[in-house]
Amino acid sequence: MSKINPNPFTTRPEIDGTFGVVTSTHWIATAVGMATLEKGGNAFDAAVATAFTLQVVEPHLNGPGGDVPVILHDVKRARTDVICGQGPAPAKATIAQYRAEGIDLIPGTGLLAACVPGMFDTWMLLLRDYGTMTLAEVLGPAIGYAKNGHPLVERANATIALVQRLFREHWPTSAAVYLPGGRVPETGTLFTNHTLANTYTRILKEAESGGGDRDAQIDRARKVWSQGFVAEAIDRFCRTQDIMDVSGARHRGVLTGDDMANWQAHMEAPLTYDYGRYTVCKAGVWSQGPVLLQQLALLKGIKLDGMHPTSADFIHLQIEASKLAFADREKFYGDPNFVEVPIETLLSDSYNSDRRRLITDKASLELQPGSVEGFGAVVELRRETGQRLSVSALGAGEPTVGRMGEVRGDTVHFDIIDKAGNIISATPSGGWLQSSPVIPELGFGLGTRAQAFWLDEKHPAALAPGKRPRTTLSPTLALRDGEPYLAWGSPGGDQQDQWTTQFFLRHVHCKMNLQEAIDAPAWHSEHFPISFWPRTARPGVLVLENRVPKSTIDELKKRGHIVEIGPDWSEGRLTAASREGGRRRAAANPRGMQGYAAGR
Repeated sequence: MSKINPNPFTTRPEIDGTFGVVTSTHWIATAVGMATLEKGGNAFDAAVATAFTLQVVEPHLNGPGGDVPVILHDVKRARTDVICGQGPAPAKATIAQYRAEGIDLIPGTGLLAACVPGMFDTWMLLLRDYGTMTLAEVLGPAIGYAKNGHPLVERANATIALVQRLFREHWPTSAAVYLPGGRVPETGTLFTNHTLANTYTRILKEAESGGGDRDAQIDRARKVWSQGFVAEAIDRFCRTQDIMDVSGARHRGVLTGDDMANWQAHMEAPLTYDYGRYTVCKAGVWSQGPVLLQQLALLKGIKLDGMHPTSADFIHLQIEASKLAFADREKFYGDPNFVEVPIETLLSDSYNSDRRRLITDKASLELQPGSVEGFGAVVELRRETGQRLSVSALGAGEPTVGRMGEVRGDTVHFDIIDKAGNIISATPSGGWLQSSPVIPELGFGLGTRAQAFWLDEKHPAALAPGKRPRTTLSPTLALRDGEPYLAWGSPGGDQQDQWTTQFFLRHVHCKMNLQEAIDAPAWHSEHFPISFWPRTARPGVLVLENRVPKSTIDELKKRGHIVEIGPDWSEGRLTAASREGGRRRAAANPRGMQGYAAGR
């Protein structure tokens, strides 16, 4: 049999074709994206259709009230761009205002943590400037699944079950949608959200009612969202509702219709780093994306070729590099429109040569940010004892519950490459069903990304009106030998740029194909502060999948890591897609049994 198929076992095949590939965290969204390509759409049309579908079929992981960074390569422009779909803090969101509410950490749920929803305008900008299809064509599948139903996945069921008391006692508008008939819907139920379907149908109808060409209709949809009935409903809800949040108290929101009217998604250049043959592209320092580049800058001086992907050396070196990079994230990163971030220094050879000396054979138990004179803030470590728990009865942070085990931070992700070679990678998140109560006229809740701000005026990531929170959302695109080659990403909050780094290094140094690199045993560090309420850290803690060899686990313990063992398939939800000449390849994570890749 080995002569028939000599390749290593993978949980599913690496998709390989010439027409196009779509890979996402949900099989229905992947099918919708692929159908869009089959109908003649390009990668960007498929991305918009996929994204709207993900809002419907994974409502516990993203929603219309959330946010998204996008990274893409457009063949016609011969350029790689980032779309910033991270909405800023409202005009009334000041540190003084929140402290007057008795808040020292912005709650992870409710209305106080709402930023301007960035997702809808991002998809409209992408569709207008890069796509070819009409608004009706890309919105149609999502409207259909919201109206006619989609099979409720196990983790959505688990999330609803865990927060049902919150819904019944404090968030009745959410109970009306997610507890139909007063009960938690069973896994596999054909679940509907008629109000959301009606919201998108109304946007579409109002956009088309004024006539005009495709671009005019898309611009009208943007205005309906930011200045029409959607903004009006959000404004009214925030002004009039006292909402229970994870602080244990009720608060009204500060987001207004004016905030929505005054913001639009925008394009910007990616931040890049050269690593051997590869130029890796990320969103800027308003995201955590540069920590992947910082890890590569640290590891660039260490020979990783030939290391086994589950060896103690391979894991230890990555973990210690991640500790240093994420410590710098905590000290330096923030919205560059408000603070200067010394990212050129942080990625420089001289800086990383010095920092690399901190990586020894022993696990560091200290948070060790670097020093750049005149920049950064003092990082106060809030230690957490015991294992990190999943979402509480009042909700918290950016939670994941169910099959993935006790992992904080999850969202959705997709990567798409079309026949022409256009590439797009996106990580939509926020506006989860457990983040904020459903606005009854709209069928969705707001996001809670503002919890990533600090209420400390001296911190680069301090709260300020109009400022972007330092998001964890972090899609990635890489060129190889100057040619666009690879797009990849994962849900997972603070773990995103640990799992995406692991995938890349396994692919580059261990010569694994896309599916092998996703399937391989994975891990994450909890050494540094999380980006979500309650902002705690667990110094030295390393969480490994049980599939990591026992000999490796024993050696990592000897080196001083505080090792915790998770289930066999519990780390990450990666997807990836590549182009090489006329070939298009893709892979998807088997963990959670939802992600899927398709192509031909």
